[in-house]
Amino acid sequence: MTTLSTRPVQTVSLDSAPPPGMRLRELAFGAACAAAVRAAARLKVADALGDVPATPEKLARAVGAEAGPLRRLLRALACQGVFDERPDGTFCHTEMSRMLREDDPHSLRAIVLWCTEPWTWAAWPRLDDAVRSGGDVFHELFGKGFFDHLHQDAPESAQIFNQAMTTSSRQSAEDVAELLDLTGVGSVADIGGGQGHVLVSLLERHPGLRGVLLDLPDVVAGADPRLRDDGDLASRVTVVPGDCRREIPVDADLYIIKNILEWDDASTRATLHNVVAAARPGARVVVIENLVDDTPSMRFTTAMDLLLLLNVGGAKHTRHSMVERMTGAGLVPEVIRPVNAYLHAFEAVVPAAPAER
Repeated sequence: MTTLSTRPVQTVSLDSAPPPGMRLRELAFGAACAAAVRAAARLKVADALGDVPATPEKLARAVGAEAGPLRRLLRALACQGVFDERPDGTFCHTEMSRMLREDDPHSLRAIVLWCTEPWTWAAWPRLDDAVRSGGDVFHELFGKGFFDHLHQDAPESAQIFNQAMTTSSRQSAEDVAELLDLTGVGSVADIGGGQGHVLVSLLERHPGLRGVLLDLPDVVAGADPRLRDDGDLASRVTVVPGDCRREIPVDADLYIIKNILEWDDASTRATLHNVVAAARPGARVVVIENLVDDTPSMRFTTAMDLLLLLNVGGAKHTRHSMVERMTGAGLVPEVIRPVNAYLHAFEAVVPAAPAER
């Protein structure tokens, strides 16, 4: 006959740090967590859940799902702080789950979908190959480069990418505008500025400022409506289609380069040299990037760093590598400071006698 132990069962609070073995198991199952967040975003569970706690049955009817599996999904997410399970079995919002709503001003739904797109599930298992070779594995997996695949073979993923980049840019634009002191600045150039959200924030904050938006032709064609013909800011803006890796035909008092120096080292060096070649002595240059060191967002930025290795062979910068690249182009950062939890700004002045290029 089997005798059951009378020793009390030890439980571990979800709020306490798990022991190393449990934490490693959790990390190994990280794909399940990412898949759960993606599933909730695609099902729009957060949009269906209002301010009143709801049962899985009610939510299942709203999103077109089965109640049992949805309860399991919600419980897994609640363990991560996404949704909260109440004692009566209903679920309610948390600060994180609200960010999965499309109508939330801080929505991360598009970014969640982008980070978990179908191509990522094919690429992540090849990370060891990318570490061995030091290059991307994307061409081998899909027969073409990352952006070619996106725009030629995966239009839905390309749309998600554009939405995610737009969301990220909009959410950081105000932080950048608040950070920068534009005393004595009459013109600003947003180099590789995408749809121009940073430029819009600066122009709206400083009525006497003029701006230039430079990016690839297909990108600036979709610029913020306020910057285009008949837009509220159009009279103060010049939109320049171009490739900053080849030439920057722009004269300005301040050049902003945000989140474009991560694709590959040759592009980074070329862009920085082109800014110095175009700028007059005394012009300011502000480089804004995610860092993989010395930042509260290291878990996120180091993960993005590995994803860049997989898809384009790129890399996020450390503080040292960014300073090294800028200094090599003749730009010595005078100030380095955080923009927010995710971004750092490196501020430099074009010297009177630029380094020979």
